[in-house]
Amino acid sequence: MLEEPKKPCIFCDIVAERTPTHKIYEDDLTLCILDLNPFSKGHCLVIPKRHVPWWHELTAEENASLFNVAGIVARKMMHSLQPDFVCMYARGRRIPHTHIFLVPTYSGDMLDRFFNALELFQESPPLLAALREESSMKDTAELIRKAETQ
Repeated sequence: MLEEPKKPCIFCDIVAERTPTHKIYEDDLTLCILDLNPFSKGHCLVIPKRHVPWWHELTAEENASLFNVAGIVARKMMHSLQPDFVCMYARGRRIPHTHIFLVPTYSGDMLDRFFNALELFQESPPLLAALREESSMKDTAELIRKAETQ
């Protein structure tokens, strides 16, 4: 049986300097670059230099380096871009090479609205359950019935 050829990894090509990029910061194990398709100004990717699909497969040293670099760059973003916060999340699904998104985020922007909606969804089941209670249904029905129309 023939082996399938390995798909090229864009991050491995960037680490090997076969693909141009905008480097922000690096140490011996980790590289931080600007994302080519940013969610906001300054959106960066923090990647291990070794090809590792999932962050939990990194060595302890690689993991420490990855999060240390993420912290350094996030502080640089806070100083230079002055966002409300820097959103951080780990990926590796679409491009199977661990990477951390660092996205400067401002109140009301796309990521802020997304995470607020996600948090509200996470909290909503008790709120929605309360709407089904008889007293709530009775109050709501009464409120709508009494409303004046134009």
